[in-house]
Amino acid sequence: MKRALRTKLLIEVGRKEAIQFAKEISTKYQVEEIQAPTLGLTMIKMRESAQQSLFYIGEVLVTETKVKINESFGIGIVMEEDQELSRALAIVDAAYKENLPETLNWQREFEKLQQRYQQQLQQLKCSIERTKVNFETMKI
Repeated sequence: MKRALRTKLLIEVGRKEAIQFAKEISTKYQVEEIQAPTLGLTMIKMRESAQQSLFYIGEVLVTETKVKINESFGIGIVMEEDQELSRALAIVDAAYKENLPETLNWQREFEKLQQRYQQQLQQLKCSIERTKVNFETMKI
């Protein structure tokens, strides 16, 4: 599973699992904290649809953490202030970069998270569809 998808699943629907994975790694390996959870601001890029040009829509508050396991670095960045999740994401990232054997056991959990995420998207889509107006049935 790719890093971006793995991180997205943990942020969107797997907060509890991310913290559990981080605890599992922290108890077995030495996790060196390079940068403690720190608040910062980052610019958000958007693409303008007509001319396809990029522009910055504004800033968002983020929490960023950097850790090291053996020789591998991990980074965790989340929107808002969530130090626990940011640290957990950094540990999971470093664990995958280090190819720790525990990461192989997590595959089944990530498949469950992916199913939950798809269900959440489907529910959102259904709620949007319910509010859609059908102009063909309206009298003019």
